[in-house]
Amino acid sequence: MAGHGTQSTPATALLTRLGIRYSVHPYDADGHDGGYGQAASDALGVPPERLFKTLVAEVDDKLTVAVVPVAGSLDLKALAAAAGGKKAKMADPAAAERATGYVTGGISPLGQRRRLPVVVDASAAAFATVFCSAGRRGLQIELAPADLIRAAGAAVAPIARP
Repeated sequence: MAGHGTQSTPATALLTRLGIRYSVHPYDADGHDGGYGQAASDALGVPPERLFKTLVAEVDDKLTVAVVPVAGSLDLKALAAAAGGKKAKMADPAAAERATGYVTGGISPLGQRRRLPVVVDASAAAFATVFCSAGRRGLQIELAPADLIRAAGAAVAPIARP
């Protein structure tokens, strides 16, 4: 387990509290061109199918977190269906930051200020471990997909498009 000192975030604190094994991977997040996930994938040498980005959407006006591979994009219709709603749209970044307590580009599906519904793309199950934001730009957590799902209290559904 990791998550001590400067690499401790609400996400790593939650995993530690739950006794979930994880590792933390710092990287240089400066100089990206707006693609935080691709920058992390490139910097860490992790295939973009295995590194997951955290997106905040509104499903029927209720904030909902989608966790999808960097290699793909979020299918809003699929997210709405998975969350039991009719319509989904991307959330305002400021609203996402207020609700999660994290900054855009560093939003983690774990340890959020306000517990939001989370849906993880079904493709995560194809890997022994996956990467997601540790709650800070330049910091990723690696853990088993089942542990990510358990810690986030997430549903699993095919919500990503290639």
